[in-house]
Amino acid sequence: MTKRLSAEELIMMVLDPGSFISWDHNIDDPANASMQYLAELSQARAKSGTTEAILTGEGFIKGRKVAIVIGEFAFLAGSIGVGAATRIIEAFERATRERLPLLAAPVSSGTRMQEGTLAFMQMVGITGAVVAHKAAGLPYLVYLRHPTTGGVLASWGSLGHVTVAEPGALIGFLGPRVYQALHGQPFPKNVQTSENLFAHGLLDAVLAPERLAEITSRALTVLAPDHNTFRTVPTIEKEPLAEHTAWESITLTRAANRPGVRSLLRYGANNVLRLHGTGEGESQPTLLLALARFGNAPCILLAQDRVNGDRPLGPAGLREARRGMKLASELKIPLVTVIDTPGASLSKESEEGGLAGEIARSLADQIALDAPTLCVLLGQGGGGGALAILPADRVIAAEHAWLSPLPPEGASIIVHRTTDFAPQMAAEQGVRARDLLAAGIVDRIVAERPDSAREPEEFAKRLSQILEHELIALIEADPIQRLAKRLARYRNLGRN
Repeated sequence: MTKRLSAEELIMMVLDPGSFISWDHNIDDPANASMQYLAELSQARAKSGTTEAILTGEGFIKGRKVAIVIGEFAFLAGSIGVGAATRIIEAFERATRERLPLLAAPVSSGTRMQEGTLAFMQMVGITGAVVAHKAAGLPYLVYLRHPTTGGVLASWGSLGHVTVAEPGALIGFLGPRVYQALHGQPFPKNVQTSENLFAHGLLDAVLAPERLAEITSRALTVLAPDHNTFRTVPTIEKEPLAEHTAWESITLTRAANRPGVRSLLRYGANNVLRLHGTGEGESQPTLLLALARFGNAPCILLAQDRVNGDRPLGPAGLREARRGMKLASELKIPLVTVIDTPGASLSKESEEGGLAGEIARSLADQIALDAPTLCVLLGQGGGGGALAILPADRVIAAEHAWLSPLPPEGASIIVHRTTDFAPQMAAEQGVRARDLLAAGIVDRIVAERPDSAREPEEFAKRLSQILEHELIALIEADPIQRLAKRLARYRNLGRN
């Protein structure tokens, strides 16, 4: 652990110079406080140079106005009593009224024991203020510092749209000293650390405080975009497509050198910020979750990552996808899904983890999502793993992309009891991009010249320009009509 920064030092490090304006006012001492507690409060003010364990206010981060709530550990170990809680709640309420994104940087031992149950109950009111802020479609970012424990972690510390933590920070529900006193043995080592929580999908990143301003600015570029910067983007003219069989396309998409979502992000996107995990103790490398922009168009990106294609999409990956859907819904930011999977995981662990139920819930969340949605069929589209993140307002397909109920070999086994008829089944099932276009499943095909593996950078740039054009059109569409059109589309497939 490096030296713990005071609240004032962190404010000076993160906010643009001279931009901080305090929202704090004097706080009365608690009614019926004991003489000992009053003395402790007096000593804490002298030691910390602050009037409470929380500082709030506004300022600018790289030119963008934000609200901040910062903990001060030197004030009674950052503990939260009624006065500190009042500051937090009022800061969230003001940020909501003024429509400001809010950055919180807690550092706390939890509830202030000197104020007992009344202090403990403040976490409910704080949580309500956070929920109202997020319900207003405003970003909430959290930076967990060393240490963050107890009721703080179990309320406003764990509710961020994006949550990162200080390297080496102690982060846990029950502090190790309390655990040892209650259980007579030390808490297991290296569990309550920011690095371990990141490994388990509970944090999006572990980040030195010197990088907090940069990452916050990048996140808000996507999460709180300036719609005035949008421009009309000319779309690329549609190109004639070469004739090829379904099996030829399937073979090309299975090639080891075929570019996937990482190539699309490298050559076609900007301001990419990876998120990590479900936030509920799981992560899966097969599913990539990120904030990104294509041109000036922001999005939450959910993508099946072919680099990890040897690990089929499982329940944890779909729960991570649903986290991205929730993020898009709360902030009304477009959701872009990228399909490139041989299929969902078939294993004991997946069945016991509720794979089928997660596919159903993913479908339900995405079809009804109250944010713009766009799907990219980039390569393989095998079965329920593909379908789970497909239903969108617009669907764009690479020329050789395909979609089928099962990989063709599986379909061949069901119908013919052998895999020998896989090419025939692929042809008969209408899995090619051009077949999907004719059926109304796909809206546009992006040509490959003649295969994206031969032109990864050029293909990514063409696709990116089309995505920017499509996303801006979806953002500017009437949201009620957009959702109604999406629901009607899938209701009427194959019935017209």
